[in-house]
Amino acid sequence: MTLAAIFDFVSFHIVDVLDILIVAVLLFELYKLTKGTAAVKIFWMLALIYVIWKVVTYLHFTMLSDLMGELVSVGVLAVLILFQPEIRKFLLYIGDGRVIHFFSDRFAKQHQTSAYVKEIEAVKSACRHMSANMTGALIIFARQTPLDEFLNTGEIIDAAPSAELLENIFFKNSPLHDGAVIIKNHRIAAARCILPVSKNRDLPQEVGLRHRSALGATEFTDAIAVVVSEQTGNISICRNGTMTRDLTSSSLRQMLEEILTKE
Repeated sequence: MTLAAIFDFVSFHIVDVLDILIVAVLLFELYKLTKGTAAVKIFWMLALIYVIWKVVTYLHFTMLSDLMGELVSVGVLAVLILFQPEIRKFLLYIGDGRVIHFFSDRFAKQHQTSAYVKEIEAVKSACRHMSANMTGALIIFARQTPLDEFLNTGEIIDAAPSAELLENIFFKNSPLHDGAVIIKNHRIAAARCILPVSKNRDLPQEVGLRHRSALGATEFTDAIAVVVSEQTGNISICRNGTMTRDLTSSSLRQMLEEILTKE
């Protein structure tokens, strides 16, 4: 075997390995997007149909291969319809600036470590008091992903963050206590904002609408959501569609600092 033939053989297999790895990563990311939703069952069904199609094509089952090929072709349109929320989430993930600004964020990190101190302290203090008083609250930290569609549903505040203001907003008799407060560009941008509700079926039954809204906002954006339960007073934080529950005010501050100032 000549050196050129050996090089072609090795290159072919390297390309195959890269091809398999890329497809595996894409399938894994798609699975993560659909995990916990009804769409995950559709995902596995479509994956099974595709595997069967490739097997019958390899075995030269002409009629069955043609039939499966037509089914896969129609399935592309079905995927666009059925997976519309997941596709939207994926596109937002790509376009929200996290990939583009990855290196610039690393160089600018030293200037970001103190940027969120004021709002983190305000949220920590407000959540401690509201937890003790069993006052429900939902606070969103906007990051790279634009939240204009959520901001437009609420009342514009545009005020410096403070624990007193947050507690007054979420006071039970306040006209602004329903919905979410959104903190953007180190300002309390708006209150009484309406958020999308998560359809995750793996959540405990005791999780209410406020927590589902927090999860829904973080499933489709890179925002961070802080929730205080009105029933139990427990503090929770949501990120990337996952929830960490039963936090103390100190652990809440620590998590916010780690997420907002060290990424």
